[in-house]
Amino acid sequence: MFATSLPLGWRLIIFLVAGIAGGIANGIAGGGTFITFPTLLATGIPALQANVSTSVGVVPSYVGGIRGFRFELSGHRVLIRSLAPSCVLGSALGCALLLLGSPHTFRVVVPWLIGAATILFALAPLITKRLAHIDHTRGPRRWALFAGIFLASIYGGYFGAGLGILLLAVLAVTLPFEIHELQGIRSVFSTIINVIAAIIFIIRGHLAVDAVYMLLIGTLIGGWLGTIFIKHLSATVVRTLVIITGTVTTVYLALGK
Repeated sequence: MFATSLPLGWRLIIFLVAGIAGGIANGIAGGGTFITFPTLLATGIPALQANVSTSVGVVPSYVGGIRGFRFELSGHRVLIRSLAPSCVLGSALGCALLLLGSPHTFRVVVPWLIGAATILFALAPLITKRLAHIDHTRGPRRWALFAGIFLASIYGGYFGAGLGILLLAVLAVTLPFEIHELQGIRSVFSTIINVIAAIIFIIRGHLAVDAVYMLLIGTLIGGWLGTIFIKHLSATVVRTLVIITGTVTTVYLALGK
């Protein structure tokens, strides 16, 4: 491809711009990896190396979300602490599946996972209303929350693209919170999952170092901008953006791009 023949300086600029765009996407609803991952591929970086490099490079994009939603997060520290181990274990397992197993089989089901999560998120208000009489602090909804976060964490450690949509879908169905509270919690869990994956991939090595450096800078800027943007939108608009992102992501993966 043309991008593979560009001088290093231009490729660094491309990585930076892709990082900013991906960070903005992650700050809004997730799906930033579908900007950064294809960009790395277009510059000649092999698929597996591009995948692990992106997992490391997008970590800062969630920092802005945590800071931007710190007020909404203040009342959910116990919940976050209780679910953090599921994020850590799930992410580590996902990384193991990627590094030790065959990526092809898992990639086949990825569009189905994102598509199902998008539908689940779209129906979340109706489902939550129907389940309003069920205590979300214990019983089936509590178990569904832990299981859903664990499975989403496995996915995040393995591939990660669309992770924010999966997490939002699980949270929206199992917790009776407003969308901006869910966005804040999603940012925390996304950070934990991606940090664990980043540590494992850094230890393993084989990162595209130049790309990672520029993505780290770009996604930090983009994540901060995305959080500012999302804070000024209504809950309806935010939900619409998430559903659009999920739909586009599903089609993108289903077509094998």
